[in-house]
Amino acid sequence: MSVQALPRLPKTIRAAILNRPMEVETIELPMPEIGPDEVLVKVMAVGVCGSDVHYYEHGRIGPYVVEAPLILGHECAGIVAAAGEKATRFRPGDRVAIEPGVVCGRCDACKSGRYNLCPSVKFLATPPVHGAFAQYIAMREDFLFPIPDSLSFEEAAMNEPFSVGIHAAKRAGLQPGTTLAVMGMGPVGLMAVVAAKAFGVAEIIVADLEPIRLEAALRLGAAHAINIRERDPLAEIKRLTGGAGVDAAFETAGNPKALQTALLSLKRGGKLSIVGLPPQDGIELNVPFIADNEVDIYGVFRYANTYPQGIAFLSSGIADVASLITDRYPLEKAGEALERARTNKSGSLKVMVYPNGIE
Repeated sequence: MSVQALPRLPKTIRAAILNRPMEVETIELPMPEIGPDEVLVKVMAVGVCGSDVHYYEHGRIGPYVVEAPLILGHECAGIVAAAGEKATRFRPGDRVAIEPGVVCGRCDACKSGRYNLCPSVKFLATPPVHGAFAQYIAMREDFLFPIPDSLSFEEAAMNEPFSVGIHAAKRAGLQPGTTLAVMGMGPVGLMAVVAAKAFGVAEIIVADLEPIRLEAALRLGAAHAINIRERDPLAEIKRLTGGAGVDAAFETAGNPKALQTALLSLKRGGKLSIVGLPPQDGIELNVPFIADNEVDIYGVFRYANTYPQGIAFLSSGIADVASLITDRYPLEKAGEALERARTNKSGSLKVMVYPNGIE
């Protein structure tokens, strides 16, 4: 097999692996082998996601259980190091963002364009698929996207949570001039603010309990930030909209009370995108309100067909996404990075890991 590769690739790599809840170690592994249609990527930046923290703390998320040591991390970007003989879109040295879910391309979901619903998806850092807390990973070339030199690897890695916001915006049919409420200003909620701004939303109202997150939301384009420790978010949204409510709402925190508030904040005919996953299966919702006001409710599972658009938005300088990165760790301290993301909600926004060193 003919493979294009950078010179002097190592034979082994380092990776941070979760052995059991709350236990991460750095190990040495063989260099990943690539198939004919795959690309070897030197991973330069990986964002710590809430799902990584859940696996780190609990060893599972719903039906997804860590039954063997697992490499975490799926928000990533890097440099092409080698390409298989049938991988013709990239050459060694190209800078790329990595869409972490490889799908079959043959099922009904894939053929209809909703490939995020593919039952055969192999998603980085979702058991048993290893993730990107490693110096190099192999990836099918059609899930790599070129990034311009003006976009940092950190910003390109942020295209993953940004894609969730873009998908939520598309599901809700956000239009220029509309109003939006976003409940929960974690990294996904913050990137949803950027997505709403990109879609031309006129007024974005956000709610959270951490001042650092609310301040970040205002920097990114939110018009109003509600600290739920100090004010009733529903009453405040109604006040800000003259009693009418908002055109659309996103729930990104996975909090049942926030979901109920998001629903009740809608005007008649409003649209609700459910992004966050609550810890329990059954959540009470006001069904008469939904029916009487003809509310449209959309589930949001990851994203589909968002990466090129996300890269274009981020490259335009629409928001200072780099300012969200508050904590940086080398690969050898991936466990500390996960612990920081787990425990310091009031002092951190986005934690980033650098498998090949912090530049």
